[in-house]
Amino acid sequence: MTANEYLKFIVEQIHSTVVATVDEDGLPVTCVIDMMYADENGLYFLTAKGKNFYRRLKDKSYLALSGKKGEDTMNCIAVSVRGKVKEIGTEMLNTLFEYNGYMFEIYPTNESRKALTVFQIYDGVGEWFDLSKKPIERYSFTFGGAQSKTSGYSITEDCIGCGSCLSDCPQRCIDITNSQAVIRQENCLHCGNCAVVCPVNAVVKR
Repeated sequence: MTANEYLKFIVEQIHSTVVATVDEDGLPVTCVIDMMYADENGLYFLTAKGKNFYRRLKDKSYLALSGKKGEDTMNCIAVSVRGKVKEIGTEMLNTLFEYNGYMFEIYPTNESRKALTVFQIYDGVGEWFDLSKKPIERYSFTFGGAQSKTSGYSITEDCIGCGSCLSDCPQRCIDITNSQAVIRQENCLHCGNCAVVCPVNAVVKR
């Protein structure tokens, strides 16, 4: 999937996300915000200028969000994004209302919509986590020029191919080829068991 497809999945399949921002005291604050539109330039949502959420966005210009689709943990897809946000005003307000018709019930008149403004998440990194697959699947993506940071674990050339890590891997995502263990990163839970049991400390954080 492309970054744009991940963003569209958030809008079309998840929609209501938990968004985290930081207040004036440096403390985290969460709220539920609908992601209303996505294109090749990022994600879009709206809020009212009188809300504390608006002030936090303007003060910090950054947020993180998470959402999931699925009835239970073992049948869900979770997507998370963190990135920079900017206010673009009423430029796309009509588009967001067009794609989210329920907003006409919340703000039924042009006068009532004067408080609204649109924000764009224009630069960010994200992670896709699919627990419905066996083994699980996870992928990272970026948009707007953001640089992805690696995470999880890798196995160095110090590996002696003893296989100690295999039984402790909950997703069985470690392969030994030519006596060298390799982690399939798209299936890894990042639990760190392999690093704990390796007798030669060949497993390191990425």
